[in-house]
Amino acid sequence: MTHETRVLTLDVQDLPPPEPMERVLETLPELSAGDLLRLRHRREPYPLYRILADQGFRYHVRMPPDCPFEILIWRADGPIPEAAA
Repeated sequence: MTHETRVLTLDVQDLPPPEPMERVLETLPELSAGDLLRLRHRREPYPLYRILADQGFRYHVRMPPDCPFEILIWRADGPIPEAAA
């Protein structure tokens, strides 16, 4: 049985600290292997990167024209979602 990639989008650009971090940490347990979390943020969340690594996640940072930072997050023990490759 194959897993269909699920993409969750979390836009925290307008939230005051510490809400962006809280929202991300609440959402991470919802990700299954092969799922992708698309985090849209107004700044690069450096403290988050260590937490992601410690909890078994990988990430890729992009800077699309419509958002300062977009961080793609997925479980390290699963396949790299096509949208993150």
